[in-house]
Amino acid sequence: MNHSLAARATRPLAFAGALAATLTLAACGGASTENSGEPAGPPQAGGTLRYGLSLAPTCSDPAQSATNQTIYVTRQIVDSLVDQDPDTGELKPWLADSWTVSPDAKSFTFHLKDGVTFSDGTPLTADSVRKNFDSIVALGGVKAPLAASYLAGYTGSTATDPRTVRVDFSTPNAQFLQATSTPQLGIQSDATVAASADDRCLGANIGSGPFTYAEWKQNTSATLTKRPGYAWGSAVFATQGEAHLDRIVFTVVPESGVRTGSLASGQLDAVSDALPQDIPQIEAGGGRVQFTANPGVPFGLQVNVTRGPLRDPAVRAALVPAINRKELVDTVLGPQFTVATSVLASKTPGYVDLSSRVKYDPDAAKKLLDQAGWAPGADGIRVKDGQRLAAGVIFTPVFAGNQAILELTQQQLRAVGFDLRLEPLSVAESNVRQNAKDFDFDYYNSTRADGDILRTTFALDQRNLNARGPAEPLDSLLSQQLSATDPAARSRIIGDAQSAVLDQGLWIPTIELSQAIGVGKNVAGVKFEASARLQFHDTWLRR
Repeated sequence: MNHSLAARATRPLAFAGALAATLTLAACGGASTENSGEPAGPPQAGGTLRYGLSLAPTCSDPAQSATNQTIYVTRQIVDSLVDQDPDTGELKPWLADSWTVSPDAKSFTFHLKDGVTFSDGTPLTADSVRKNFDSIVALGGVKAPLAASYLAGYTGSTATDPRTVRVDFSTPNAQFLQATSTPQLGIQSDATVAASADDRCLGANIGSGPFTYAEWKQNTSATLTKRPGYAWGSAVFATQGEAHLDRIVFTVVPESGVRTGSLASGQLDAVSDALPQDIPQIEAGGGRVQFTANPGVPFGLQVNVTRGPLRDPAVRAALVPAINRKELVDTVLGPQFTVATSVLASKTPGYVDLSSRVKYDPDAAKKLLDQAGWAPGADGIRVKDGQRLAAGVIFTPVFAGNQAILELTQQQLRAVGFDLRLEPLSVAESNVRQNAKDFDFDYYNSTRADGDILRTTFALDQRNLNARGPAEPLDSLLSQQLSATDPAARSRIIGDAQSAVLDQGLWIPTIELSQAIGVGKNVAGVKFEASARLQFHDTWLRR
């Protein structure tokens, strides 16, 4: 179906929740430096891209993917019902030619492209979509936290004909259309979604995407091969038809210096998490570093409000001005990164600049603690009723700068009398601690190009890692934005929700994440999709 026709097909119902994402993301801008200095000329077919991941992928199933390094792999094997333009935020056709949404945002109908097949040769049908969504609900929030959160209130899907599927919810779900562009809701074959959650993580996943799994070695490597006959690419792709690359080999190279050296020497073609100190070496070898800012919840400290001194609202309030975010960026990261100025990153639909509230003012932090009765002890750490002002923070190396950022944050908080203990964990260990809510602070970020990420992060019926009880107006706001059918109204609600999160001291923002990908001199067409993850359909090698 012609793209312009597909766009017109969605306009009669003017689904405002999705359009809010479109309009706001366009206003924020989606610019990145992703194409500067790459090889020119028409794409060349063939070759193997050797990619160095900074962290091992955790699961081959897109529905269960969570970390960026995992999604870089899993995104390539599945197509989504729709795609989101990274520059404008507009939702465009992919597996679905067109779609309509009910005025109450409870029912979504997708009209599928004809002739799409999974890599096992079975056809994509409306019933395939139903089985995918049913299986995600069955996986649940522990195995598939992001995917399950997108389907909150799901009552079922109906195949009204072989190529038309209606997805229904018990309550308004304005974020769902954008959610169908994510890899977590990417569509897999009937055989894959019938497998157990654990079996779905072992590399046998069958999608309709431009690449297929050739090999999966847990914690070591993953190899993808081009899907012959692929002819139903996203309208966002620069070219249609099959991918240009024959193969992609992902290997895990945890040490930043080793990744950089391997890229500079030509042993790797592209690498994750290029740090500022790596850039001169990469550029000296003729390569470049491509940056793009992540939308979603920026890096920050999520507070367990039931633990120790963090139960005191004054302590939580004092932590916000105690952190010098500019020093974090300038010392650890570099100019391609920015300070966090809200509980949403600035590229996120619905973002509101709260920098007047998220600013460095150590005197204000000390005054809040003084007024709350936390007095400096002999070693400089404050004490109240015999309790030290101390807490631990769990974190993982999903971003190479996390340890250094938290070490500097530790120094900054100590200056106002707060003792922050660092507890580095593996991803698996962190998941266990998160699910048990066994932590004081949890340091992480979460990426999504929709302001609904506030609901999935903070709502009582989602993960609620704050372990909080009911609180107004936050709970009402997180629910109301799902019902908003006007773009401006939804943005206002999401803006109010950001203020409410800060009011309750549920998130202490630090820095906004940017993806920094080192790319070799012979590599072109490495693209960031709307959620700042990599899409390799358009990538090619100059040979």
